[in-house]
Amino acid sequence: MATLTSAVDLKIPRPGGGGGVTEPPVRGGGDGDRGGSYPDYGGRLRRARVGLIAGLTSVTMIFVALTSAYIVRQGLPTYNEVTKTYVRDWMGVNLPVRLLLTNTFLLLLSTVTMELARRRITQRAALAPVASIPGVSLGDDREVPWLGITIVLGFGFLTGQWIAWRELAARGFYVATSPSSSFVYLLTATHAVHLAGGIMALLWAGSMSVLHRPVERRRIVVDVAGWYWHFMGLLWVYVFALLYFAR
Repeated sequence: MATLTSAVDLKIPRPGGGGGVTEPPVRGGGDGDRGGSYPDYGGRLRRARVGLIAGLTSVTMIFVALTSAYIVRQGLPTYNEVTKTYVRDWMGVNLPVRLLLTNTFLLLLSTVTMELARRRITQRAALAPVASIPGVSLGDDREVPWLGITIVLGFGFLTGQWIAWRELAARGFYVATSPSSSFVYLLTATHAVHLAGGIMALLWAGSMSVLHRPVERRRIVVDVAGWYWHFMGLLWVYVFALLYFAR
């Protein structure tokens, strides 16, 4: 018994007639415009945010561990070999409060400019399909370089932290002066290192703009860096409050 098999190709006619046919582009998860597909920037953004949450969880655990060690060490006595007794060696650190408050203001101000940069790039990414239509103009408004301002403020905060460390040394508090001063340097330096990582991400986003990368790709970097920056701002407020009120 013979079996007849026929293959039918379904094709979509091009609007306006003409004998040709065209297939609609498929929005997939490719890395480029390969095989008639477009990059799935929405999926990339979701995956990047999930990775950010995982990274911030690790950072949070680091500072939870440092906080626990800071509090426990305050009440932990040390054995004195000379007197053969346990003594309390924890001493208060004379923090440069005014300088640290200035640094806090700079960092909190940078979170505002970072949010403005994040919202601006999100708006541009949403309007990118419309702007790509020939003959359509969205206006020639001058943009404020919010991302560049954020980077400058971030460097200003790190510079202020360096000045604060020098002020601590001038007041006689070095890394090895006492356990309390060691924790001050440890907590502030750990935060500064993580903030420097955020500045590197912002510089990367800025270089992508100079190289004229697609706005959707730049939006992913700025969005993730923005939420990371907000976290760093809140984390510094916590660290500063811990050092000031629990000293």
